[in-house]
Amino acid sequence: MKRKTRFSRWFPHPFFSVISAATWLLLNHSLATSDILLAIILAVVVPRMVAPFITRTPSIHWPSAIRLLFTLLIDIVISNFVVAKLVLGPKKNLKPKWFRIPLATQNEQVNALLAMIITTTPGTVSAGIDQKRGDILVHALNSTDTDAEIKEIKKRYEQLLIKIFSAQSGENT
Repeated sequence: MKRKTRFSRWFPHPFFSVISAATWLLLNHSLATSDILLAIILAVVVPRMVAPFITRTPSIHWPSAIRLLFTLLIDIVISNFVVAKLVLGPKKNLKPKWFRIPLATQNEQVNALLAMIITTTPGTVSAGIDQKRGDILVHALNSTDTDAEIKEIKKRYEQLLIKIFSAQSGENT
């Protein structure tokens, strides 16, 4: 069994500690001594309270995560304009479709984040992940070529997610 260091006992999830403190300071719009002190207390207490519920912290490939973040931000901005044009235009231009995206892995983190990304991108909504069937059911506001949509989603998002979490094809976690 791995022995815990003093640092890991106080900060079981250091990234979560930083996020907790930064969130507190941002929400208060203040760098007053009292707010900084409370942010430090939260950075120590909150991660220690939730540590039993976080069984493991995945190893993340950060360059791929940053690339995915920027890809997603660009796609969301572009999709907003496309969806606005479609919604404000003639309804005959809309071609809504349901389709299934086959999953390359059974890694729950990869698949859950892929479903979330699909949902946050305007014009598409994931309706559910079917781990047994190995796919995600997706509704697109406008789709003329579902095969191309599936290939694009797998290329732009799923491949990066697999790399981020070092998931293998068919992996269960």
